Amino acid sequence: MAIETKEITFEQEIEYSLLDHGGYIKGNPRDYNREFAIDTKQLFQFLQDSQPVEWEKLCRKHGENVETGFLKKLYRDLDTYGTLYVLRHGVVDAPAKLSLCYFKPASGMNQTSQALYEKNVLSITRQVHYSLKNENSIDVVLFINGLPVATVELKNPITGQTVENAKRQYMKDRDPRELLLSFKARCLVHFAVDTEEVWMTTKLNGINTFFLPFNKGNNGGKGNPVGNSTYRTSYLWEEVLQKDSLLDIVQRFIHLQEDKKNPKKSVMIFPRYHQLDVVRKLVADVYANGTGHNYLIQHSAGSGKSNSISWLAHHLSNLHDKNDKVVFNSIIVITDRLVLDKQLQDTIYQFEHVEGVVTKIDNNAAQLADALNTGKKIIITTLQKFPFVLEKVDDLSGKRFAVIVDEAHSSQTGEASKKMKAILGNAEGLTEEEQLQKVADEEAKEERKQSDSEDEIAKEMATHGRLPNLSFFAFTATPKAKTLEMFGTPDASGIPHAFHIYSMKQAIQEGFILDVLKNYVTYDTYFKIGKKIADDPRYEKSKANKALGKFLSLHPHNLAQKTQIIVEHFRTVTKDKIGGKAKAMVVTGSRLHAVRYYQEFQRYIKKMGYENELGILIAFSGIVHDGGEEYTEVSLNGIKESELPEKFHSGEYQVLLVAEKYQTGFDEPLLHTMFVDKKLSGVKAVQTLSRLNRTCFGKDDTFVLDFVNSAEDIRAAFAPYYEETSIEETTDANIVYELKSKLDEFRVYWQSEIEAFSKAFFKPTKKQGNMDFGVLNSFLDPAVDRYNGLDENEQEEFKTTLAKFVRTYTFLTNIIRLDDADLHKFHAYAKFLQKKLPKREGGGPIFLDDEVSLQYYRVQKIFEGSIALEQSEPLPNKLHPGKPKPEEEKAPLSELIDKINEKFGTEFTNIDKVLEQIVSDMDANEELRVQARNNSQEHFRFPFNDAFMDVVIGRMAQNQQFCERVLDDAKFGDTVRDLLVGVVYERLRSTTGSGIHP
Repeated sequence: MAIETKEITFEQEIEYSLLDHGGYIKGNPRDYNREFAIDTKQLFQFLQDSQPVEWEKLCRKHGENVETGFLKKLYRDLDTYGTLYVLRHGVVDAPAKLSLCYFKPASGMNQTSQALYEKNVLSITRQVHYSLKNENSIDVVLFINGLPVATVELKNPITGQTVENAKRQYMKDRDPRELLLSFKARCLVHFAVDTEEVWMTTKLNGINTFFLPFNKGNNGGKGNPVGNSTYRTSYLWEEVLQKDSLLDIVQRFIHLQEDKKNPKKSVMIFPRYHQLDVVRKLVADVYANGTGHNYLIQHSAGSGKSNSISWLAHHLSNLHDKNDKVVFNSIIVITDRLVLDKQLQDTIYQFEHVEGVVTKIDNNAAQLADALNTGKKIIITTLQKFPFVLEKVDDLSGKRFAVIVDEAHSSQTGEASKKMKAILGNAEGLTEEEQLQKVADEEAKEERKQSDSEDEIAKEMATHGRLPNLSFFAFTATPKAKTLEMFGTPDASGIPHAFHIYSMKQAIQEGFILDVLKNYVTYDTYFKIGKKIADDPRYEKSKANKALGKFLSLHPHNLAQKTQIIVEHFRTVTKDKIGGKAKAMVVTGSRLHAVRYYQEFQRYIKKMGYENELGILIAFSGIVHDGGEEYTEVSLNGIKESELPEKFHSGEYQVLLVAEKYQTGFDEPLLHTMFVDKKLSGVKAVQTLSRLNRTCFGKDDTFVLDFVNSAEDIRAAFAPYYEETSIEETTDANIVYELKSKLDEFRVYWQSEIEAFSKAFFKPTKKQGNMDFGVLNSFLDPAVDRYNGLDENEQEEFKTTLAKFVRTYTFLTNIIRLDDADLHKFHAYAKFLQKKLPKREGGGPIFLDDEVSLQYYRVQKIFEGSIALEQSEPLPNKLHPGKPKPEEEKAPLSELIDKINEKFGTEFTNIDKVLEQIVSDMDANEELRVQARNNSQEHFRFPFNDAFMDVVIGRMAQNQQFCERVLDDAKFGDTVRDLLVGVVYERLRSTTGSGIHP
């Protein structure tokens, strides 16, 4: 007989799995009380079996009506507090105090709690008729001690129905007002399941119900992998819903985010599969392998990292080893996210119902030191605070720490990270008992006080590499090669990989973030530069090219043209997106560029009369000096710096101009469009463009207009981060010895000076004197003198190699332990020598603004479409000692201009050249210059109009067709005047006079 393939067979197999090896018993739908939405038979059997004393109290209180009496009290509590609260905290029906669920104790030492935990009864009931109004039934309901916690609607694609049909059934055929389905008061989660995919929701809301995917991922994307002789979705009932797992989820994962002002906006957080998976796998690995290991978690934006970090911190804080001892004394969360503090506080309080479990370090290093010394369970701080704690903190040897790093990048390779290890590290590698014994031993304390410089070197070296009492858990969406080496898990060949991955590809395909490369447009700027001076000076090519590039990028005509493109694109396309709420960001090349853009935006908006529809904000740090004026973000915006995110979110502002600031870490879901006028590469390109990927209601796409980067540039930047980020090889530790040998060849330093420096530098704190800093300098100065005796090329090569050695040694010693005291001494010496070497004179930038002019200019669209990513590509990770830097070749200015024009030039329309000629003619008008400097732009317009007509008539012979149109076509002439008045006004005010003009 053929196998039955109907939906009921699918249902029966799930039931069989949970009954056979999932820890469940079979529930009877007749035992389900529709009025109270409870399996009353299971409830009362559990209460009587687990709490006979309290049950007797109930019997004395309610007599023969004990079940009805208690159900009424339970109903009120469920209606007021919800199922999650009642399961965690029980019900008081005075004088009886009853638990509705027992959770697994953290330690196996508590036999009583373990025995009560075993009393829990989980049941699966099929075809539950839940309504008092009709006979509708749900395929599967899961109960904990009689209280319903989950529903499951099942579909079988073989019969023509999929998970989409299950979702529609929940949205259209399941009334959320039914008690069993009501938010918070009964079931905690609802699963829509077929043999291919699982989706879930915690809040039924009719057609507005929002389902989240609960899938493992498949080949780096959405969906699930092929099952091992089972369904693709078997993990749901074989892993997630089995007894211990579901009780753990209820105890330590599900979290209610309540909105006191608007309860309808309250949300029940149920972990997505990758969140549940990463926390459990990390905890299991620590339990199996102990402390001293690093873990890299590559989770894309949209993965819910804040929740994952909260759950991990809580699980680790309660983790006990195989001997029932607490694994970590403290969990330290390093983050710059302000929201994470409150989220952790709220989440942990719901789990433990105890205040003070989470300590936020928001004052100073002393506060952090106190939290570490007193053993606070979960500590939130920033990496910047760690370097200041070393001398304040007590002896922490023998204690073990978990360090959770939010958005880990190569900053972890620096000195701040090393200081953090020095604070927390178990320097002598002893067991906890041996450390405690040593601390108690007065004789050993005295010996430590008498330690010499060699002991101090050994102590600091012990903070290198992976320390046995420190475990790092690094979360990032975009790991750099160094991050992979530091936190990654090596495979059999030694190549490090992320411990857990939720990829950008999966996040996009599952709809948690948008694909920012789907609608991408690139422009190229074509131009020709002419020489304005009679002389032909020679400049270093690289510096001259940078100067010419800066001249073009800041040229008023360039800014005016791009501003027009940006504003008009925003008005015609962007402003109508997201129901008219869409916003744009303009990424500029520098703070000066941002200020100039801001001024050009204000001019253009005013000229076009767009003031009532387009509000502009600017974001940059510090003070910008331009033309004798000082500008700050606050002075231009007229609002406090801290108010900017909220103001930008409001309907008052639509465009944000940025220079570095807000390119990373800025979370504004209404941000739809980005205009890029800055070179972007690598992880910075990914982080910047990813500001657009946040989702919100009504946002179904994004748009990027890029003036600088090509489509291939952006594809190459994103490719390593699309699926799993990898590297082809690890850094060879021999590189530091190769660099050291190369430095030795210059004979700048002597070994005797390094030894003397080290003896002074590593002197124990108690033995340090007032003149020790001067002593350090006395051992560095001879090397500086020898350095000064080298020729320029040798100096440049030595300085570059020295910097590479310091950087590479610092990075490598975070990964491995070199155990080389001589090399460690040299590293300390090299750091100070690097700072003392004189800076090269005449190395500043050059400025060519008064020596060149813009003759031709055009902005042209090059690419429009989607930048496709197919699979991840390895990050480059090759270090080598390097080659001597060749002497900078110099060339005449005319030759440099020709090369720039050859590279960027193209065929130009005559109007581009004519406009620049007109501007140049006006630049030579000294009387007009006086008018510009003594008047506002509005008053300057009158003498400008007169001079404009004179110039047009004067240029008639060279450009008859253009000039005749200006004179004959009033609309065309007005347009040209409006375009040029601002450019001429700025040039005349900022220059002292011109040289040769075309």
